[in-house]
Amino acid sequence: MQDKNHQSRRKFIQQTSIVGAGVLLANPLKLFSQTNKINKMSKNIKSKGYAGKDEQGKLISWNFERRPVGDNDIMIDVKFCGICHSDIHTIKGHWGKQRYPQVPGHEIAGIVSEVGKNVTKFKVGDQAGVGCMVNSCMNCESCKNGEEQHCETTGMVGTYGTPEKSSPTGITQGGYSTNIVVIEHFAIKIPKNIELQYAAPLLCAGITTYSPLMKAKFKKGDKIGVIGIGGLGHIAIKLAVSKGAEVYAFTTSPSKVNDIKGFGAREVIVVDSADKLKPWFGKMDFMISTVPYAYEMSDYISCVKPYGFFTQVGQPINGELMINNTNMIFNRVNFNGSLIGGIPETQEVMNYCAENKIYPQIQIIKAEEINDAWKKVVNKEARYRFVIDTATI
Repeated sequence: MQDKNHQSRRKFIQQTSIVGAGVLLANPLKLFSQTNKINKMSKNIKSKGYAGKDEQGKLISWNFERRPVGDNDIMIDVKFCGICHSDIHTIKGHWGKQRYPQVPGHEIAGIVSEVGKNVTKFKVGDQAGVGCMVNSCMNCESCKNGEEQHCETTGMVGTYGTPEKSSPTGITQGGYSTNIVVIEHFAIKIPKNIELQYAAPLLCAGITTYSPLMKAKFKKGDKIGVIGIGGLGHIAIKLAVSKGAEVYAFTTSPSKVNDIKGFGAREVIVVDSADKLKPWFGKMDFMISTVPYAYEMSDYISCVKPYGFFTQVGQPINGELMINNTNMIFNRVNFNGSLIGGIPETQEVMNYCAENKIYPQIQIIKAEEINDAWKKVVNKEARYRFVIDTATI
């Protein structure tokens, strides 16, 4: 009799699991809502954010829960979060299938409101931020060398959309929200002499451009080309100028010319045809491209001196770029890509910008304006980084 009862119970559990999976696929918002109700009796932390529910990419207000603060965690009350083009690509599934609901945002700045018992780097009341990753194995050579973004075992855990066992929603949830719980190691100290709204974009746009610029080891007076003058590009200009470079900005937006000169660029080249690039062939010591879509790039690459380097940081849909190898054979330019930067380097750029008063040009928006802001980012209308005031969520 007991064996029959055991078999019946196993069959019931299996059927329930199958039904539950079906509900998840058919209506994830409803299922997560039910999960939230169950978790009200636990120590999970209530949060509220703006989440994508499907590949259409329209964000909606969503109440959810985060894990409790562990011994090595801190909780940050988010005050500001920048909008990155990566947020749009991710939620819309441009880089692969996603799980929903998903709260994007990896330019997170706020105030520490709780710390675990093992935490030594932060105390309650400190300014702190979170960039593009919230965990890694911490044991491989890359992690030990401060390049956690290139973790060789588990891979880095992205700030949003990555499966995470400790998350009540099953995936990491980002900074378009009221709070975030993060391992101490992956939080960045924000100096008191930089305001949080300006610090936020440095946690992605700042480090993404700073890292390859520093690896280029350019000298004062070197000619640096920056392609695509948006959220990343305008910070790249400011950083390169601050290090003594002569910066040449390449843009397809004539309306940005005066702004770009204000960022410190020596010259602005409005590329309305490929012919505009030919006078610059072989002139740049280094070039960085922030363009987040596939584009005709071979002539841009040819603007670099022979044996110089061209770095692509903008990530197009599916990561695919077309390079004319015939051009590469003759221009002798080294092409590479770059991700973000590790935690030590992210702290470095934060400290550098705070000390040298290098601030991104931002537009602060209310949470209800996020969807409109996304449209403007896609249409190249951002001037130059939208930053969400999370008090409006």
